[in-house]
Amino acid sequence: MDYNIFGGTAPAMPKPSKGTEFCKLLLSQVSQDIREPLVPMAFPALAAHLADVEFMYSDNKYYELCGQMGHLIGPSGVGKAQMTHLVEAIMRPFREHDEIEYKKLVDWQRQMKTKGANKEKPERPDVSFWFPPADLTNPAFIQNAMALEKMGGRTQYLNLPEVEMADKMCGGHRQVSQTIRNIYDRQRAGALRATADGVTGNPVLRVNITFSSTPDAARAFYKKDLTNGFFGRIPFAYKARGERKGKIPRQGAYDEEFLRKLDEYIVRLDNCKGRFVVKPLNKIADHLAEEMARLADLADDDMLFELSHRSIFAAWKKAATLWILNDQTWSRSIGEYMVWFCYYDLWSKVKVFGDMFKGGDAPSEEVLKCGPKNMLESLGNVFNEQQLEALRLQLGKSKEGTKHQLNVWKNRGFITYSHQTGLYTKTEEYLKGE
Repeated sequence: MDYNIFGGTAPAMPKPSKGTEFCKLLLSQVSQDIREPLVPMAFPALAAHLADVEFMYSDNKYYELCGQMGHLIGPSGVGKAQMTHLVEAIMRPFREHDEIEYKKLVDWQRQMKTKGANKEKPERPDVSFWFPPADLTNPAFIQNAMALEKMGGRTQYLNLPEVEMADKMCGGHRQVSQTIRNIYDRQRAGALRATADGVTGNPVLRVNITFSSTPDAARAFYKKDLTNGFFGRIPFAYKARGERKGKIPRQGAYDEEFLRKLDEYIVRLDNCKGRFVVKPLNKIADHLAEEMARLADLADDDMLFELSHRSIFAAWKKAATLWILNDQTWSRSIGEYMVWFCYYDLWSKVKVFGDMFKGGDAPSEEVLKCGPKNMLESLGNVFNEQQLEALRLQLGKSKEGTKHQLNVWKNRGFITYSHQTGLYTKTEEYLKGE
């Protein structure tokens, strides 16, 4: 396996090297303690700069790179606010565009209040916001999506510093699941909606979005949505509190030199147009699909396997964005980051929500004790069927699945069986992989 998602330590991020120099720039002004989770969280903002770009996935279908999302989870005081500083640097061109659009709207509202407007109301100008405010209401969200579709299909990006703000944007918590699924799959809004002008619309939702929250808030938010496809569509980046240190984390400044270098990369995103097939991307997606099946077999966990499908796809989109940032050139380092994106997402899900996969509700620090586990890792190098059976029962799994799991492990090459002793032994290949 490339990484261990069942451990308490997050998968270590690859070091930026040839082809991923952008990641080094991205982290240059971020404090050391929060760097790893901010890398995947930056990609929804970066990909919002893309328009008219499609990539072919391993299923032989083309996909846009919009619909990228992320949820940054960490205790209070862990440094989540640094994400906002990074996002604001990335989204400067969007802010400049929106200031002009906002002025148009203010001028129109001023005209509406004049006496002459009572006889002949001025028509509302065509305005669209690329980086709407976090307190966006649902009618405003749909109206903005309609305007963006009318003006060429630009992707809007939202950064919600509290995950509960999604309820307001989607029109209530019950509507969050469907809205997020439509965003991820680039579907239409799902129903005709009334706007402030009495107009109805059902626009394609080209949206990238990021959330932030504490672990407890995240668990409460997704508690009833773990199996409906909504939860699996959100990539997560979890940052544990870590050791107590009597030092205030040091941040850098997004100064003119940083912004100049950043803009050189943003231009590559803005200028990229067309359809692309990047074979190494899909080769790694196929590799990850096999790896995820092996992981699920080690844990005998169907939900983990189902979640992995979208973790792979989300990692593939981030890697495609990295390919563009690298001047449309492939490098081995991009592939390493793609693998890490996938494993880090799954590790974060297991770390924060693992016990809830089976309907539990343990405190966040106890999740790994009752979430999915690599059961083979919990057994000795030599073991018998009864030991696995006891372990399965301890983890709340059926006794009847023991023989099937042993057969799967043998077919995977994880273990061998001795008819003479009746014992199972971990293979050298498995042990080296660990």
